[in-house]
Amino acid sequence: MSGLREEIGLRQPVWLNPLNLIRVMPAKEREFRLSHSRIIVIGAGVAGLTCALELHERGLDVEVVERGPRLGAGGCSWMAGGMLAPWCERASTDAAVLTLGEPSIDWWARRFAGTARNGTLVVAPPRDITELTRFAERTTGHEWRDETGIADLEPDLAGRFRRALFFAGEAHLDPRRALPALADLLAKRGVPVHFGIEAPPSGMTVDCRGLAARDVLPDLRGVRGEMVMVRSRDLSLSRPVRLLHPRIPLYIVPRGDGVFMIGATMIESEVRGGASVRSTVELLNAAYTLHPAFGEAEILEIGADLRPAFPDNLPAVRRGPHGLLVNGLYRHGFLLAPAMGRQAADLVEMDNADLRQRRSA
Repeated sequence: MSGLREEIGLRQPVWLNPLNLIRVMPAKEREFRLSHSRIIVIGAGVAGLTCALELHERGLDVEVVERGPRLGAGGCSWMAGGMLAPWCERASTDAAVLTLGEPSIDWWARRFAGTARNGTLVVAPPRDITELTRFAERTTGHEWRDETGIADLEPDLAGRFRRALFFAGEAHLDPRRALPALADLLAKRGVPVHFGIEAPPSGMTVDCRGLAARDVLPDLRGVRGEMVMVRSRDLSLSRPVRLLHPRIPLYIVPRGDGVFMIGATMIESEVRGGASVRSTVELLNAAYTLHPAFGEAEILEIGADLRPAFPDNLPAVRRGPHGLLVNGLYRHGFLLAPAMGRQAADLVEMDNADLRQRRSA
């Protein structure tokens, strides 16, 4: 079965994940059993904040430390598309992404009011219409729309595409609003987030540092992604639109007030720095293909960052020298972070009977 793999030396507990879809395994160093009362989450990206929230919601004592000076500084979560699109992602990824990602839509909707459940529209130019058929064959959860159906969903795309796939169950959010909302929610519940801390004090930790955790995760790699943020007063979209292209599949996510995120490249490179001219031109050309109004749009931001990924592009919860490590979310950070947070919290509870007793007291 796709995505089912047993790691050497550790069998995944059935109670943790009956589908065995996410790996829980020892990291490079010796296994360390958690034994302290306060849990320190390292990293205030989407993985760290969701882990902290899951732990706190189980009645555990949590705090978050972040080496950056503020929320989103230097983290790939700030550059994310924020699409909660498990069925679309299933067309090019493992079945685990769909199985674990689908419940995340409800998770975000309950905790972040800005979660928009308007679905996803997938289109292709006439010359690439076979790409649309192949996309449909690789996943589920969609319905076909003709030109009239497309116009009903997105009036500004009327007459531009003959056929489309509509994934009604999907959602999206703005990461630059969602992350502060999670931090505010934690603060209201008495969970502090400390910035400018490079290394945490000693204690039980859940390490969500992304690529910075390669000191204990040697098989972690960076995958470069580039995006463009624009503003157009001449175009309105209610949901993410994916434009299929044989070389550069594109997605455009509405952010409100005429702002759109155009993304994103996936380049097997760990070179940091700004986006390349070629990638920027290709993204903008593809956006223009979707609608000529993007040709007159104002460019607000061009950015690039590295996504942390394991060799199989699936995330993992691992035991490390000082607790747990949650990493490898690749391009599915907001989609899979809630599932990873639940699994990390399950392990903390399993390893710490004293914490469970204190919670129930």
